Amino acid sequence: MKKLAIVTTHPIQYYAPVFRLLHQRENISVKIFYTWGEASLKKFDPGFGKQIIWDVPLLDGYEYEWATNTSQAPGSHHFKGIVTPDLIEQIENYQPDAVLIFGWAYQSHLKVMRYFKGKLPVYFRGDSTLLDQQSGFKALFRSITLRWVYRHIDHAFYVGRANRDYFLRYGLKAHQLNFAPHAIDNERFANSRKEEVAEFRKKLGIAEDQQLILFVGKLEDKKSPDLLLRAFTGIDNADKHLLFVGNGNLEPSLKEQAADNNKVHFVDLVNQSDIPVVYQACDLFCLPSKGPAETWGLAVNEAMACGKAVLVSDKCGCANDLVTDKHNGAIVKAGNVDDLAEKLAELTRSKDTLKNYGRHSAVKIAGWNFAAIAQAIEDKLLNEKSRPN
Repeated sequence: MKKLAIVTTHPIQYYAPVFRLLHQRENISVKIFYTWGEASLKKFDPGFGKQIIWDVPLLDGYEYEWATNTSQAPGSHHFKGIVTPDLIEQIENYQPDAVLIFGWAYQSHLKVMRYFKGKLPVYFRGDSTLLDQQSGFKALFRSITLRWVYRHIDHAFYVGRANRDYFLRYGLKAHQLNFAPHAIDNERFANSRKEEVAEFRKKLGIAEDQQLILFVGKLEDKKSPDLLLRAFTGIDNADKHLLFVGNGNLEPSLKEQAADNNKVHFVDLVNQSDIPVVYQACDLFCLPSKGPAETWGLAVNEAMACGKAVLVSDKCGCANDLVTDKHNGAIVKAGNVDDLAEKLAELTRSKDTLKNYGRHSAVKIAGWNFAAIAQAIEDKLLNEKSRPN
C-alpha cells in the first residue's frame, strides 16, 4: 500500500472531504499534517473581521496530526506565520512514499519541499495564476524566485487553465502536471430546500416574480462589492434586488451608500449548513473581483451547483473554465462599472433566461467534484516507483 503525507495549514471545508475520500481508498494510505496548529480551529479571519468556526465536520474520517507552530504571529497570511521545527521528523516517522504540499509561501512548507526533494516524490497543490502580471524588475525577481521554488517539486495538481498556464510559465513541464479541479460539495448545495428558500426571500421582502442578484464573500476592495452596488443602482432595478452576504472592511461604507435603497440588502456571514439556501434563493450570482486577482472563486462553484446563472470578472481564475457567455452567464472586464452594469441589465431582462442559464451551470459543474481530485491524487501516487529501502 502506498502512503502519502499531506502538508497543509489548517482544516478547510473544501479539502476535508477530499481527505476522507482518499482515506477510503483500498490501495493508498494518507495522513494530513496541519501546520498552523490546533489553534487554527478558532482562527480570526481578518477579511471577515471575525472568528470563523465552520459548522460542518472538518476532522472526521481521516488520519491527521497537528504540528507545533512556534511562530510569534501564527497564521496563514504571512511567510513566518507557519514555523514547525518538528514537522520533518513527524513526516519521516510516518514513512510516506510521497509528500503533497498545499502552498509554498510559508517557512515550514518551503523547508519541507527543499528537504524531501530527491528523497521522495514531492507533489504540490496551489491555485496561483498569471492574472496579475507585474512588469519590470518586480516581474524579473518574481520569475527567478518562482522558478527556484518550483525546482523543488516533482509534480503539481492544477485547478484550472489559468493555474496550469502559471505552472508552465515558471518552469514545470506538461508531463509534470495533472488536472485536479477546484471543487465544492456539489450534492449538498444542489439538495433542494424550497421551503427555506421561500421563507428567506419573504424575510427580505422579495416577491416570487422579482429577481435577486447575489454577492457572497468578504466585503473587501479585492472583490469589488462597491462596484456591484454602483452598477446595480445604475440600471433599471424596479423588479430586482441586490443582496450582499458576508462581512468585511467595506461593510460600513456599503451600508451607508445603500441606506435609502430598499432594494439592497445585507446579511452577515452565513455558515456552511445554511449557505445553500442563500444561493438557491437568488437568480443571478455575481463575483466582480478586481486585482489582486481572485485566484479561483469557489463561490462560483457553489452558485453553479445550486443551478444559478453566474456573472464574474476576467480577474477570477475560474472565469474561462466555468463561465461561457450567453450559455450560463457572462464575463465582465474587472473594474469597469459600465461593462458590469450593461451585463447585469442584459442578464436580468428575463427570469426564464436566467433559469435556463442556471440549468447549464448545474450540468457544467457536475464534473468539478471532490471525487475527481481524489482520483487524480491516487492515480499519481500509484504510478510512482516503490519507495527505496
